[in-house]
Amino acid sequence: MSDPILLNIHDGLARITLNRPERLNAFDEAMAHAWELVCVDASHSEDVGAILIEGTGPAFCAGGDVVAMSETVRSGREVAGLARHIHAGIRALLRSRVPVVAAAHGTTVGGGLGILLASDYAIVGVDSRLGSRYANVGLTPDLSVSAQLARAVGERRALQLLLGDRLLTAEEAREWGLVAEVVDPGEVASRAEAVARGWLEGATDAYGEAKRLVRSERERTLAQQLDEEARTIGAAFDTPDARARIAAFVRSSARKDAP
Repeated sequence: MSDPILLNIHDGLARITLNRPERLNAFDEAMAHAWELVCVDASHSEDVGAILIEGTGPAFCAGGDVVAMSETVRSGREVAGLARHIHAGIRALLRSRVPVVAAAHGTTVGGGLGILLASDYAIVGVDSRLGSRYANVGLTPDLSVSAQLARAVGERRALQLLLGDRLLTAEEAREWGLVAEVVDPGEVASRAEAVARGWLEGATDAYGEAKRLVRSERERTLAQQLDEEARTIGAAFDTPDARARIAAFVRSSARKDAP
């Protein structure tokens, strides 16, 4: 039996692959535990400057494996426990200074939305569809969907998805702000990797701190956030990377201004 989650770290890129294609990468117990471990490892590794989440098979993620729940889970307490393991992995990604891109090909529904929302930049194919579908089986949102969906698309639109069985087209998802880019289906993975490589080739530390400032903003008052911005830009200014980039910018500006 193959591992339900794969982790490959190479040249600064951590590739997290959802690997239950026969179940549309829906989470069962083994996958829930694996997800937590992989996300914690990737987000805490000093060798990682970018994370890419992808899925094998025809879909990105169909959320929780309802069939497996009905066959193996005996109580709601067990379901809640599995959700907490997945939530721990999502928290690791959200709190990390490492930027995350999702290659969300095919269908993303239910808790799969939470996995997508744990990324900072999401790419889908023109044939992709995204939706909630929790209520279709009498369940409520988990995997951070209730926490993050409204922040991404607004409360009214979030409720449109959660209180019905609507599936957004790829273009609708982009217009709503749920995803960043819509590309040809065969280009989803390569485009996501290009985004991740761009972070690695650029000011990686600055990207990571920008992500941290935005993701953690709700933990602070406005005054505290402004103080944190001041502290962060001051610390960044003193880094060798910023010094070199500022010097290069000054030289470039001088050449442009020269007669």
